[in-house]
Amino acid sequence: MTDRSKQKNWAGLNFNNSYVQLPSAFFSRQSPSKVRDPHIVLFNQPLASSLGLDSNALMSTQGEEVFSGNKIPEGTDPIAQAYAGHQFGHFNILGDGRAILLGEHITPDKMRVDIQLKGAGATAYSRRGDGRAALGPMLREYIISEAMHALNIPSTRSLAVVTTGEPVYRERTLPGAILTRVAASHIRVGTFQYASSSLGVEGVRSLADYTINRHFADLEGTENKYSAFLDAVIDRQSKLIAQWMSVGFIHGVMNTDNMSICGETIDYGPCAFMDNYDQATVFSSIDQLGRYAFGNQPHMGQWNLARFAETLLPLLSQHSNLSIQIAEDALHGFSIKLKRHWLSIMGRKLGLFNEQSGDLSLVEDLLSVMQNYQMDYTNTLRKLANIVENPESISNQTDFIQWHQRWHQRLQSQAESIESAIELMQSNNPSVIARNHQVESALAAAEQGDLSLTAELIEVLSQPYDENPKNKPYQAAPPASSEPYKTFCGT
Repeated sequence: MTDRSKQKNWAGLNFNNSYVQLPSAFFSRQSPSKVRDPHIVLFNQPLASSLGLDSNALMSTQGEEVFSGNKIPEGTDPIAQAYAGHQFGHFNILGDGRAILLGEHITPDKMRVDIQLKGAGATAYSRRGDGRAALGPMLREYIISEAMHALNIPSTRSLAVVTTGEPVYRERTLPGAILTRVAASHIRVGTFQYASSSLGVEGVRSLADYTINRHFADLEGTENKYSAFLDAVIDRQSKLIAQWMSVGFIHGVMNTDNMSICGETIDYGPCAFMDNYDQATVFSSIDQLGRYAFGNQPHMGQWNLARFAETLLPLLSQHSNLSIQIAEDALHGFSIKLKRHWLSIMGRKLGLFNEQSGDLSLVEDLLSVMQNYQMDYTNTLRKLANIVENPESISNQTDFIQWHQRWHQRLQSQAESIESAIELMQSNNPSVIARNHQVESALAAAEQGDLSLTAELIEVLSQPYDENPKNKPYQAAPPASSEPYKTFCGT
């Protein structure tokens, strides 16, 4: 049995696991498996402070024992959560196969967050897996989840990575590691699918009531809170995917079990950022047909939400025809909401303070030019602020010059000054993103015991809108290669 720390609220941890109030079929009580020799290799002090935690205590030997699962703080009630999911379109009953939720930490300002150990050993849902994680994928999740947070995109967060002192066996032998993940919760579309398929209407109702109370408390007392719940989830997801698209992020594995109900980006497996703009961009080695390609993400988001709506049908109305109509109306609104969120974001990236009738065409035409001439998405948008008068510094292509003239006229048509527009662009177009080749270089060095590149990359990505000399090397496009870049799930 795993040791349990006797000190109450050690390091400021204040656990209370409300999820276990749900029917027991939603989870399996599970202690982490001990590891041989845990060592902290990454620790997120700003996140710890925001959660009201004592960084000095957490960075100690005792902290290493907690982050590895060797010691369990008082007040925790560790569980592995059950859920289902459509994985590349195929429905499966799933669950946390290598993640254990220690519990919910209550911050000093009464915010409730999940604290989960990822790679903490086999669970009831491991399906013959070892329940462990390799160092590379855990560092990748830390790097990219924190980069997303710095870009102001809702995301799970990474509190720490510890090495275990034990190998894991994949295609080759790799150093083992455990990630401590912080999330608003781990309730997914797949959790509702599990409730619907395994527990029936009352299971869905109990989960919906719990989720509304935890994440959408303002909906309590509305005339039809389940319909309002569906609308609210759709709105959060439409905004989230619009934000992904605005920075060239490709999730890579948008299965329904990887879509968080509360609207956070979750599960950074084969994710990556696009370099040259191309709607068909796919990096994931397992996405051979492009189901989750960059340009497909809005469509797949709506598909996932349709699966969520199906689980809620019995709650939306006592009359099946009316339930279907409510769901269809809500889902129809997804593409409208996403386009509204996306156009608002892209307008700011182009220095536009208000919306005019030709703005959609202005944005879409720029993207077409970028795709036609294989222009770097992030760098092109960042440079716009510097080329108000000199478009040739980006491209001398006729299509781009003509687009620039239209854009310049649009900037001059608004009341705000050109200088104000430039400031708006600089605060909405990052100078750096987690470039794939730079992430891979950092991970390769880390596997050999050198974490310096990882630490530097994380520092640069924490201030993505800054323009300083340290950022310059991280703005570079990847070197030419005959082999297309591929990402892997890491399980």
